[in-house]
Amino acid sequence: MSRYPRDMQGYGSKPPKVQWPNGASIAVQFVVNYEEGGENNILHGDAASEAFLSEIVGAAQWPGQRHWNMESIYEYGARAGFWRLHKMFTDAKIPVTVYGVATALQRSPEQVAAMLEADWEIASHGLKWIEYKDATREAEAADMAEAIAIHEQVTGSKPRGWYTGRCSVNTVDLASETGILDYVSDSYADDLPYWHHHQGRDQLIIPYTLDVNDMRFAIPAGFNSGDPFYTYLKDTFDVLYAEGKAGAPKMMNIGLHCRLVGRPGRAAALKRFIEYAQCHDNVWFAKRIEIAEHWAEHHPAETNRLRPSQMEKSDFVKRFGGVFEHSPWIAERAFDGEMGAANDSAIGLHAALAAQFRVATHEERLGVLTAHPDLAGKLAAAKRLTAESTSEQAGAGLDSLTDEERATFTKFNETYTDKFGFPFIIAVKGLNKVQILEAFKTRINNSVEEEFSTACKQVERIALLRLKDLLG
Repeated sequence: MSRYPRDMQGYGSKPPKVQWPNGASIAVQFVVNYEEGGENNILHGDAASEAFLSEIVGAAQWPGQRHWNMESIYEYGARAGFWRLHKMFTDAKIPVTVYGVATALQRSPEQVAAMLEADWEIASHGLKWIEYKDATREAEAADMAEAIAIHEQVTGSKPRGWYTGRCSVNTVDLASETGILDYVSDSYADDLPYWHHHQGRDQLIIPYTLDVNDMRFAIPAGFNSGDPFYTYLKDTFDVLYAEGKAGAPKMMNIGLHCRLVGRPGRAAALKRFIEYAQCHDNVWFAKRIEIAEHWAEHHPAETNRLRPSQMEKSDFVKRFGGVFEHSPWIAERAFDGEMGAANDSAIGLHAALAAQFRVATHEERLGVLTAHPDLAGKLAAAKRLTAESTSEQAGAGLDSLTDEERATFTKFNETYTDKFGFPFIIAVKGLNKVQILEAFKTRINNSVEEEFSTACKQVERIALLRLKDLLG
């Protein structure tokens, strides 16, 4: 594996300057998962009954059999839970996004009509509520296409958002390849939307949540009553709201299921949280599609962004081969190593290049040192420096020395090189000629081992500064 497909960097220490509508400190987004009628069931052509997210903790599938208790639990979500949530949110005038399983929506015309009447967004939750981890790419794509077709038949329009849930490694890319989706939510990787680049297209990802989610009522390490659910919702809101007040607004996802939080004892906790959140100023209650539209307008994808990890090797070496002075072999080795999105910034790419420099032989690193020119030396006078070195030395004023200063630099260069066997190297950016001469005087007293180490660190610093000029 020479290209690491995961993005461990994200926004890093500098997230975008988010400005939600009306200066909101937080975007709060409620998702109602509508899965009832789309779960595993031999009536639906599946091999076994459902075993996931119900009151029956630890349930197992029954191959070739209907599971009456499981079916009736799901039916509760459609028959009672949905309507309780519908009334709660419409009374509170809070917008909702529905993750609708296509076959579940198909079997629930009155619920779909109520969703549309309330102006809820209906995003796609796939064809059936099934697991895709072992599905072929072709089979998953076919199910996705069928889900979109049914969704349009049932709701009157194609979905603009997508969330499979029990997805595969191909899901996000397959959803992007449909070309119709404003966002995909099969990710839990951030508190903000972000762009996913695939096959020349930038797909907006609006991450979802599995922690601020009533599914934890149906797993062993979860909520056992309404109070811990409410507390977790409140604590999450408070932290994100405070971050927003401090100038870094985020998004709070809340995942709900009709058959779970739609039960009276749990619905009470949800209602308390809605009232709590509504008591705060500067809260944007939004549908996911509204967040997607806002993000696309205010934080569009960086279409011209240079991504070193995705470059061809020849282009990569041509652009970055001179970052370590006259040593393209470092760029070549870095390219052949494991690189990914984390290496597409100046710091990240520097880490990949510096790693190759550090593991090189002593002779190879010495070759990098000797490739550097003397400061204010003969090559500079003859205008034979690289463009990078020329700019760096000029920035420190080394291109406008007096005759006396030039003679001093020449003397120090000769003394230093005679002692250590390589030229004096220092990252001159931000320094003036007086400071450089002081460093000369100090370092010339080092041992050969100490100075070799110091010079290597300066080479790495020069490389980082050059990368920041190239990549920002």
